[in-house]
Parts: sequence; structure tokens; C-alpha cells
Amino acid sequence: MSWSNNHRVIWDLSQSQYYNTHRQTLILCDCSDSSPGFTLFYLLSPSMNRRIQRSCVRMYNRYYISSSKFRQIVCSESRRKSTQHGPCASRTYRTIEYDTAFCFVCDFWPPSASSWIDRCRSWPQPHTVDDIVKKGCHFVAIGHKLGRNEDHEWRISFSLAEQKLVYAMNHCQFLTYGLLKLFLTEIINNGVGDEDKLLCSYHTKTAVFWVIQQNIIPYWWSQNLLGCFWVCYKLILKLMYEGVCPNFFIPDNNMFLSKIHGDKQHQLFIRLYGLYEKGITFLLLSPSISSYIINVLHNPRLSICADEHNLISETQFDLNLLQR
Repeated sequence: MSWSNNHRVIWDLSQSQYYNTHRQTLILCDCSDSSPGFTLFYLLSPSMNRRIQRSCVRMYNRYYISSSKFRQIVCSESRRKSTQHGPCASRTYRTIEYDTAFCFVCDFWPPSASSWIDRCRSWPQPHTVDDIVKKGCHFVAIGHKLGRNEDHEWRISFSLAEQKLVYAMNHCQFLTYGLLKLFLTEIINNGVGDEDKLLCSYHTKTAVFWVIQQNIIPYWWSQNLLGCFWVCYKLILKLMYEGVCPNFFIPDNNMFLSKIHGDKQHQLFIRLYGLYEKGITFLLLSPSISSYIINVLHNPRLSICADEHNLISETQFDLNLLQR
């Protein structure tokens, strides 16, 4: 991620008092006609940045910065051949593929994410919450696919906040997150083209965040790693069944809406449920972990085994999970 230090985004005009408008160009968020988690950029004063100048469109008798135009300009100006990958410019250097997101920064926490602060009673710790809120947020150049102004909207990005949350995980929580990523890469998305990869690592990370914060698992111990994975997996299955994946910071933003809905949602749920019926042993389909997990599944001293009947007999535990 990269951004310009002489441009700042604000949520309301009162925040302009904190900036020297002779040195910094201010951009005002206009969320009045956007889906939760997205906004339009109203340019409050002329910008000297050529990319921004060329990205401006006139709407509602004002000048707004178009996200789609901005993406196209960034990709066309690149010295290395690049393609658009969501809000990023995707490039290759020798054999290394990488994404670059040119974004904008806001020094203030989004009003639409204020409920997240109130939810942080047990996790993360207060000092982490304060640090996250003080850093504000970023905006990346992509709109809501079902929104009226998709070509011009910008998405609120909590990338730095999520990074701090990952650092706030304990060892078992981090391993669970890693195990979910392996499951996604080697089982769900194995051999699937980029356009057909519906479930992504951001969805699994969000599920882990919710499970941790809602205290669904009383003990995050490494010896209970498979049990922790299983709870997170069942939450993903529940979200897929309902067709709703609430953003961790802005729950009103359903992250499934733009890509996972209708027949695609149904088909993916059927596939995930088929794996659920196989029990935790479906992890043996992952080449990276199958050799490690066999010993665990056959060790009677560990807290979880391969017998699905033992797992689904925890009826009350599952009911509590599904009712949250």
C-alpha cells in the first residue's frame, strides 16, 4: 500500500481545522448514496496531483474522484506491465508476483465503525484498540459491485488495523488462521481459476476475528488446534448458509453480497457442507498438512479425534454457535 502525504481524507468539514490547507489537499467523504463500507470522494480544493486531476468526474454539481479512472491511470502509468486486480495494480518482477494498492489515508476513525470500539470488551486489549483507532483508516480504489456509483466509489480499508489484530492473536489463534488459509488454498480453491475463487482468505480471517471476539472458544490452546479450526469452519458454514458475512469493523457491510450470492452461494454451501459431513478428516486432502495431521487424528490423548459422531454430539455447543 502506498499513499500521498499531501492529501488527506476527512469525514466532516470540522476536521479540516487540523490541516494546513495551503499544503494539503482535503477530500471529503460523501457516504449519503453509498453502501456501508464505501464512500464517494468530494474534492474540496483543486489538486496538483495529475492522477487525481485526470480522475475527476462531475457529479451533483461537484467534482468527485472516480475510483475506476484512478485505477486505470495508475496501471497505464506503470513502468512494468500491470493488470488491474481488484483495487490493486498486479505486477510481476522476474518470478515474483505482487500487488500494489495506491490509496488515500484518513487520520480519523470511520463513524460507521464506531460500534467496533464498543464491542472490544475482551479482545483485543484496550491499548491495541486505542492504537488502531488513532491510526485511522485508508481507502482503496474500488466500489461496491451492486452500488449505484460502483465506478466512482472508494472502499474503506482496515488493512493496518487487521495487521495489528493478527499480531494480537495468541499462538493457537494464529495457527488456526494459518490452517484455514491452507484449507482454502489447497482444498477449496485448488485448481480453480481466479474468477471462480469465491471464498477468499479475507473471509476466513474475518471468521477468526469474530470467533475470538465473541468468546466462542473458551481455551485457545495449541493441543486443541483442530477443535479451534472446527469451530471457525462451522462459523464459515453458517455464514455461507445465511448468505451474510458481516465485516468485522462495519457489520452492516455484507462481504458476500458482491460475489457470493444466488446459485454460487448455494453451490459453495453444498460443497462446504459435504466436507463438514466428512468430519475433520477432510483436512487430509491438504498435501501440506496431511502427514502432520494423521498422528493427531489417531492420538486418543488429544481433545479431538477424527470421529465426526463425537464432534456433532456436542449439540449444545453447536446450538450456542449458531445462535450467536
